[in-house]
Amino acid sequence: MAESISDGAVVAVLRPFVRVTRPLLRGLRETDPFGLRARVGKQPAKTAGGGDARDIGDAGDDRDTGDERGVREKVLDLLAAAQVPGTAAWASMGPAERSHWWVRRVGRFTTLVAAVPGIGGAVVNRLPVSAVLGAVGQGLLLVAIAGEHGVHDEDRLVGLLGRVLFRRELVVEAPTAAADRAADARAAELTGDLADSRPTLQRVASVVWRLGRALWAVEGELDKRPHGNWFHSALGNLPVVGAVGKYLGEWSGLQRAAREAEKLLGVT
Repeated sequence: MAESISDGAVVAVLRPFVRVTRPLLRGLRETDPFGLRARVGKQPAKTAGGGDARDIGDAGDDRDTGDERGVREKVLDLLAAAQVPGTAAWASMGPAERSHWWVRRVGRFTTLVAAVPGIGGAVVNRLPVSAVLGAVGQGLLLVAIAGEHGVHDEDRLVGLLGRVLFRRELVVEAPTAAADRAADARAAELTGDLADSRPTLQRVASVVWRLGRALWAVEGELDKRPHGNWFHSALGNLPVVGAVGKYLGEWSGLQRAAREAEKLLGVT
């Protein structure tokens, strides 16, 4: 029987995790490969008839006149109106809508990380991918949702992670000076150069994997986090379609974690 992990040990793992989520979530949120934010507020004025003011006199003649905007520019204008952080559409969204956006963003990203060969290096050979990425993804989601609802206090976030991920009612107290320094040092180690560099897929993914290794210190607790139902579990044990079952189970677990977080935060 596995040795019980103390609440203090769980808090010691979760505190640097929470500190790392700040630059990591910023990376997930602010990565803007298409330059959509630069287009916010620069959308073309509409004519009385609803058309693009820049198209007056040459509507439908892009190919003939060599319109500099072209198809690419118009597509980017449409994307800039989408629900992406930094756009007008995002600014108009409420906390619940933004929380739903985070469910999709975190879920898709962690799935992508798991699917890219070699992105986790030797870690893939040592750690169960589903358990590690599932736990990291849910932890990131909980902190993101809490932030959208104005909750940023570290101790409260540690308690939220403990409750949802590990089913523990942690008593979280302010760390001692030594514990605070240790948490800062561990967080800096896990974050790497992400805090001072432009977020890229590789950099963000590397931090995710390091967080996975950090959570593996409490491996006996990982199975307590929200999961899919019996069907997902049964499907995951079948040949060929097993990967589909695991994906669906993790997706279901991510959504459950989001609902539990909002309930605990008193927003549902």
